[in-house]
Amino acid sequence: MSDPTESIRRDMVAEINAEPGSREYLEAKHGQVWDTTELQRDFDVIGFMAPMVVAIRKSDGTRGSLMFQASPRFYFGWSPE
Repeated sequence: MSDPTESIRRDMVAEINAEPGSREYLEAKHGQVWDTTELQRDFDVIGFMAPMVVAIRKSDGTRGSLMFQASPRFYFGWSPE
């Protein structure tokens, strides 16, 4: 199966993980940041295609997406649909 987003996503993964940011850096750049435990507390992840996840926010059922970096693993950039 062909994925038209694969090359774009690979470029995003390389860029995000080239110089992984600290939590403080990511918060300054993107606002709220979640580690894996916090993500599981606040969201139900329903899809995954690095460097993004599709999730439903538990507090209100809003569906949206977040980006993540590999290590340290932080999720950021919540974007509701």
